[in-house]
Amino acid sequence: MISGGSDTSYRKHSVVGRRMFILSAAKLVVFGGIIAQLFSLQINQNKKYLTLSDKNRLREWKLPPIRGDFQDFFGNTIAGNLKVYQLHIIPEQVENFNSLIIRVKDILELDQKTFNKIIKKKNSQKPWETLIVSENLSWDQFVKINFYLHELSGVKPVLSVARSYPYNENYTHLLGYVAQASQNDLINNNEIKKRHVPGLRVGKIGLERSLENDLIGMNGVQRYEVNAYGKRINQIDHIEGQKGKSIRLTVDTKIQQKCNELLKDRAGSISVMDIYTGDILAMHSSPSFDPNLFLYGISYQDWENIRNNPKKPLINRSITGLYPPGSTIKPIVALSALENNVISPNFKVNCSGKIEMYGQIYNCWKKKGHGVVNLRDALKVSCDTFFYEMSRRLGVDRLNKTAKKFGLGNKVFNNIFNEEKNGLVPSTEWKKNALGRGWVLGETLITGIGQGYIQTTPLQLCLMTAQLANGGFRINPKVIVNKEDLTFEEIKSKMSKNLEKKIQGPEFDDALVDLKASSGQEDSLYSPLFRNKENIKFVLEAMFASTNEFGGTSYSSRIEDKKYQFAGKTGTSQVKRITEAQRELDLDIAQIPYEDRDHALYIAFGPYKNPRYAMSVFIEHGGSGGSTAAPIAKKLFKVVIDRHDEREKIKQNGSNLEI
Repeated sequence: MISGGSDTSYRKHSVVGRRMFILSAAKLVVFGGIIAQLFSLQINQNKKYLTLSDKNRLREWKLPPIRGDFQDFFGNTIAGNLKVYQLHIIPEQVENFNSLIIRVKDILELDQKTFNKIIKKKNSQKPWETLIVSENLSWDQFVKINFYLHELSGVKPVLSVARSYPYNENYTHLLGYVAQASQNDLINNNEIKKRHVPGLRVGKIGLERSLENDLIGMNGVQRYEVNAYGKRINQIDHIEGQKGKSIRLTVDTKIQQKCNELLKDRAGSISVMDIYTGDILAMHSSPSFDPNLFLYGISYQDWENIRNNPKKPLINRSITGLYPPGSTIKPIVALSALENNVISPNFKVNCSGKIEMYGQIYNCWKKKGHGVVNLRDALKVSCDTFFYEMSRRLGVDRLNKTAKKFGLGNKVFNNIFNEEKNGLVPSTEWKKNALGRGWVLGETLITGIGQGYIQTTPLQLCLMTAQLANGGFRINPKVIVNKEDLTFEEIKSKMSKNLEKKIQGPEFDDALVDLKASSGQEDSLYSPLFRNKENIKFVLEAMFASTNEFGGTSYSSRIEDKKYQFAGKTGTSQVKRITEAQRELDLDIAQIPYEDRDHALYIAFGPYKNPRYAMSVFIEHGGSGGSTAAPIAKKLFKVVIDRHDEREKIKQNGSNLEI
């Protein structure tokens, strides 16, 4: 019995022992697992959880890049930046958007119309896209939002920059404007994509767009420590962004402003160019509009006013407007005829007011005719009959080559303006390829007076005039100052050397120069565009007579003072065919519907002795070039010449460098 009791006791102790062992082992496993997990969390995954912790504790803001400035030739800022306060909402951090936006409305005291716009904008965006509630908060609003930030989860006050155009509409078509980056901007430009932040503004037209990659700059970064409510407690780090490149232009603000003043209430364009350096002193298209309207999103009413304006302020007439040049083409027609030995300066035509050819009547602008005129007089009084006959002998193909050499039918700039157009100087080959029909003689006659198929931009006419005025040498038009630019003296020296090479002979073949110049090749820069320099002199002297001798078409706009004296050529471009019945009525311009009125043009260079500047004036539906465009040139030339010494001082002081 005793033995049996011992066995039972032994078995009990054995069971308890096994159970204790199992329990102890289980404890060791559990504690081992806990220790291993703690080791993993504290040691192996330390960086991971430290990062997660920092993400809860720290916030990083990518700052918008600061855009580079535009400055005029004298260093005046014509497009800069302003600090602005914005308010963004990040949807991913918002629990209840409706409650949040109502609270924001109360804090900012927004009116119902503004509130509805925000709601509409939210509904039109992707769910993950940042909502920009305001792009231009007042300082008081910005302070209030920051005060209540602890209860506004997902709200982000932002100190940003906005473009500023201090000269309003004066530079709109030259500089362009900026607006919020679109999906196409992000797709088509990698620099914009890399630097994108909500509300980023990028160039839409003009130099703002074409120089985007230089202007955009690099993003800055701010890091803040925040509390459990997301309120900023302390700034941890700040990485400065890099401002975009500042670009200095060749333009003169005072001349640009004068152009705007002279074109007030008109549709038209004025361009002014240095005939040697190619610097654009002014390039203004009218009517214009204030680019500052686009900075925070243009209002519907402002946009409708611009879009529905019958004078079309969105068009940059200087480089995208294509118009028949009218009689401003006549100096080139005369030069082409002389260069090709079609006529001599003494060639004469009897103008009776019209000619008839193959049953078609071609009228001169002077109903009773000019009588017997030679080439000089024909340019002076702009006799159409003389140019009909001269063009008939010259032919459109030879005229095409001369016109293209002097800048017509090709873009003036090397694609720096995406919207610039080529224009058209017709030829027999062009018509066959483009229209599938043969050229007829009557088309040559009207091309010779700047009508028909021929179309040019006002800036092309300015370049044509500049290359005539400098003695017939090809120049490089530019609007951006570059430290590699040649000086006036260096350019004159190059022109003289190239002229000597031409005189010396075979290595300066005329046909080769013609080909290079018409195709815009750089190795023809500052090379002669003529075969005989006496022909250039003759044309320039005839342009002087047109402005400064009695009977010239712009005689009433002459300036007697030699300091300001200029030479020029008027042009009147028809926009529709005039019937014989209408011609007989001889209506005053005020009696003709606006859209049926002729365009008024004028090209000029000066001072006549030692010229430096060329200009073109174009007034859309302005009527006669002599009565409308030439008087504008007279007023502008005084400003241009008076600014010359100031410009030269800048150059002599060594300031003609890139910023």
